[in-house]
Amino acid sequence: MRHFGHLAPAVRKRLFYREPGEFTPDSPARLLSAALGATLYSPATRPRLADDIVKQGGNGVVSMVLCLEDSISDADVPAGEENLVRQFVDLAGRPGADLPLLFIRVRTPQQIPDLVRRLGPAVALLSGFVLPKFTAERGLPFLEALATAEAESGHRLFAMPVLESPELLYRESRVETLEGIFRAVDKYRDRVLALRLGVTDFCSSYGLRRGPDMTAYDIQVVASVISDVVNMLARADGTGFTVTGPVWEYFRVQERMFKPLLRQSPFHEVQAVALREKLIEHAMDGLLREISLDRANGLLGKTCIHPSHVLPVHALSVVSHEEFSDAQDILRPERGGGGVLRSAYTNKMNEVKPHRAWAERTLLRAEVFGVTNEDIGFVELLAAGLAE
Repeated sequence: MRHFGHLAPAVRKRLFYREPGEFTPDSPARLLSAALGATLYSPATRPRLADDIVKQGGNGVVSMVLCLEDSISDADVPAGEENLVRQFVDLAGRPGADLPLLFIRVRTPQQIPDLVRRLGPAVALLSGFVLPKFTAERGLPFLEALATAEAESGHRLFAMPVLESPELLYRESRVETLEGIFRAVDKYRDRVLALRLGVTDFCSSYGLRRGPDMTAYDIQVVASVISDVVNMLARADGTGFTVTGPVWEYFRVQERMFKPLLRQSPFHEVQAVALREKLIEHAMDGLLREISLDRANGLLGKTCIHPSHVLPVHALSVVSHEEFSDAQDILRPERGGGGVLRSAYTNKMNEVKPHRAWAERTLLRAEVFGVTNEDIGFVELLAAGLAE
């Protein structure tokens, strides 16, 4: 699989200086964690789930979560489990299908080995499990169950803990909770693919809900948690983990209070005014701003609940030619001693030692999302994706 692989080769050639690289479920964890992109959630009870997965894979989705937790009622859990097993067996009978990385969001640790046993040979299609409301106390049994299931099945399984508990939100318990989470995930570092932020649960603790004109970073109590999670769990010194961005809840807006967040000029320049209006109509201007803030704050990838959110996440994850040029200059072997240099675009200072970690992360992102041609921006990527 590869990002933007659903676009025609001629279109990719026009858009990319370096095309996104291919990867598989067996690729190294470091690569997969960067490649998750827009992780699309779906209730596990959907009767045509296998068809949905194949369809979304063909539309450019590279990671999906099939949810047995908050998206379905308590009474539907047994039926959801049965449906998951049935749909995985169905998918296993479709060789050559373009499937995303597939994860199951469970409620209890016991579900992990139980589902793996029930899946049988179809477990080969499963990349791992999403672990809800993760803290050290609640999370370790999940990780232990995953290790057991992996050993019994002989199939590599990853964990994606969700950070969404009140203990993490409340100031008086936050640091202790983060320290416990770090110890738990560090113990199982090889199995933890990424940490996911559950911002909707954070907001619920205070009776809050951000509107389509607001990003998670405008809700200060939520922004402070994101800041501390990145501070303690996403460091670039080799101890950190990939942390993904929070879910965007909107896909159509009836009325807005504030002006749209998208400037007109990038759309006028490529004759895409109608695209701008469509994005605004579907609340995508707020999503695009939040994705930009995710990346600026050290988050990579994003939880998505609607297929229309996938393309914006991927378009804003592509590395620009300018970023790529800067990163390559910073990491040249002859720069090992440090120093300062003017960028090839002659518009900024590149300081070798302070910018090294940024450059390394940028080249990893370039490996999975590609690098745009010099004259290509996110508008062209969006327009090309929507035209397919």
